[in-house]
Amino acid sequence: MTHWPLDKFHGGIHPPENKSQSNQGNIQYPPLPKRLIVPVLQNAGQPAEPCVEIGNYVYKGQLIAQNMAAISASVHAPSSGTVTAIGPAPYPHQSGEPYLAIEIHTDGLDLWQEPTPEINPSTLTSSEIFHIIQQSGIVGLGGAGFPTAIKLSGKIMSGIDSLIINGTECEPYITADDLLMRERADKILAGVDILVQLTRPKNVLIATEDNKPEALASMQAALGSRAYQVVSIPTLYPSGGERQLIKILTGQEVPSGSLPIDLGIICQNVGTAEAIYNAVVLGRPLISRVTTLTGTALKQPVNVECLLGTPIEELLEFAGLDKQQLSKVIVGGPMMGFSLGNLAAPVIKTTNCLIAGTAQEFPSPEAALPCIRCGECEQVCPSNLLPQQLLFFAMGEQHEQLKAYNLPDCIECGACAYVCSSKIPLVQYYRAAKADIRQHEQKMAKAEHAKQRYELRQERLRLEEEQKAAERQARNERLARVKAAQEQAAKQEAQQAQSTGSISDDELKHLKIAASMAQVALRKAEKQLALHDTEALQTQVANLKDAAKQAQDALAAAQAQLAQSWATSSPAAAPDEALKKAKIQLAMRRAAVKKAEKAETDEASLNSLRQALQQAQQQLEQLNQTHAKASSTENTSTEQKTAAVPISDAMKKAKIELAMRRAALKKAEKAGASADELTQLQLALSEAEKNLAQVSSPNNPG
Repeated sequence: MTHWPLDKFHGGIHPPENKSQSNQGNIQYPPLPKRLIVPVLQNAGQPAEPCVEIGNYVYKGQLIAQNMAAISASVHAPSSGTVTAIGPAPYPHQSGEPYLAIEIHTDGLDLWQEPTPEINPSTLTSSEIFHIIQQSGIVGLGGAGFPTAIKLSGKIMSGIDSLIINGTECEPYITADDLLMRERADKILAGVDILVQLTRPKNVLIATEDNKPEALASMQAALGSRAYQVVSIPTLYPSGGERQLIKILTGQEVPSGSLPIDLGIICQNVGTAEAIYNAVVLGRPLISRVTTLTGTALKQPVNVECLLGTPIEELLEFAGLDKQQLSKVIVGGPMMGFSLGNLAAPVIKTTNCLIAGTAQEFPSPEAALPCIRCGECEQVCPSNLLPQQLLFFAMGEQHEQLKAYNLPDCIECGACAYVCSSKIPLVQYYRAAKADIRQHEQKMAKAEHAKQRYELRQERLRLEEEQKAAERQARNERLARVKAAQEQAAKQEAQQAQSTGSISDDELKHLKIAASMAQVALRKAEKQLALHDTEALQTQVANLKDAAKQAQDALAAAQAQLAQSWATSSPAAAPDEALKKAKIQLAMRRAAVKKAEKAETDEASLNSLRQALQQAQQQLEQLNQTHAKASSTENTSTEQKTAAVPISDAMKKAKIELAMRRAALKKAEKAGASADELTQLQLALSEAEKNLAQVSSPNNPG
């Protein structure tokens, strides 16, 4: 045993140890449970995610829940069997709430998937060793349960100042590490060798309290030629706390808000070192642990190597539980542990002790009295805090003051409550205040996240609205350009028609509407005259008859003029479009006359409709005669031209030019071209049409 220079941390107490109840025998192995309840959360941080389904057969050591978060640890099947349930199950926590677990009905064979040969760690790289530790689900087995791979990740291959192996086990009643060091010192040191290979420390310190002489002797004997230091420290609670042990061994204090790694120090529990050996050398993930079973309600207090997921009640019965004597079961030590409400809850990776206590051993707490400000709590606080001041802030829910007075540095060791003369459960106030602060911070984080999402959504909607507005504006501009081009073309067409002395379609449409409205007004006045025969109505009817006749005459003249313009402008043939319109007009007039005859309309209105029908018939006859003459002339001319020249090259070129102009105009309209461009294309199309008409004329010498 090395005489290493020791320092002392602030505070500390000497509660009754009560370790002799369970450290007298060897580590025992309870029978294989018929049912294993394996929670997916067995570490500090986030739970693992199940990767098996109900009905799957699993082998011992098979991965059943994968670590997916930044701080998490994988979970493996403790024995072979069938997955029978995945859902909420009893969980060893002070809240008593159930938690997601994978239930396995064991088959009694305890089969590994395949035999794994022992591996020499010296043949592995640091990254390979780190990967094995990470995949094996190893966490700190001293009780905190922080994933080991996270602790090691920042210092692989870079080296540290000190590697501390914690075997102090300062909590009363607990003897799991004591027995582990007595019986498995060689495996612990082999695990330390692997940690040294990973972290390359300058110093390796293996520490335990001086109340464990057998463990100290065993570790010293197994040390051999290794240059590690086995250090015995004075028995004082809570010397096993990470920050307190660092202060004892190195004299350094970890600043508030910092971690030991910031000082170049890594602490690992002796049980964690053995788990690393089992994973790297033997290929076995963390599926069991040594747990102390003690308390006066047990007939045979003992330490057991139990499978994770074993129901706590079965373990206590293995140690001879006297249910009539049992008052409470405490998970962990009496200082930092908690009372378990459901004995069906299973053992998990952090379950280092189960105390089955009687009412005499753990009497009900006395009623709390007001604080008398004696200051004893401040004297024993190992974190050098002001417990009484923290109590007042916690009672007043003054979260900012609690953080200012370093409440997060409280390790909840219970030393302050142990010495409190007013019997105030100080640790309970601190735990509740920490939970409130965490909940408040989570709410603030969620609110900030929601705010950011809202602002991003508003920005996205604004950009989408701007894009839509730009698209609408561009579409309106295209439509305006097309409309302007159409109006320009119509204007040019009207001007061209006016210059040739013909009537446009719009003018003809207006004349038709005027004639129809005049007829409607006449019929309405005639109905009024039939009901009330007055001189004023007779005069109005006479005037409306004259107006209707004038409108009808104007329409007939316009239609005749349009037909004549078609006939004179194109001697080759009267257009088919004019014939179609004349036929439609004639059909409409006939229908109007028949309808008026069935409705027994007055004779004057009926005569007016018959006159309009006669005009339509005459117009159609004129168009037919013109069409017949033009067809005869065209046929003669075509026969002559065909006999002379089949089709002139000029006509071919004119037709091709016309088709190209039409295609260019359509393409420009679809592309949303400017009004000027559309106007130019429309004029080019008109020129092509004129050119084709001239080339097609029989008088054209070409």
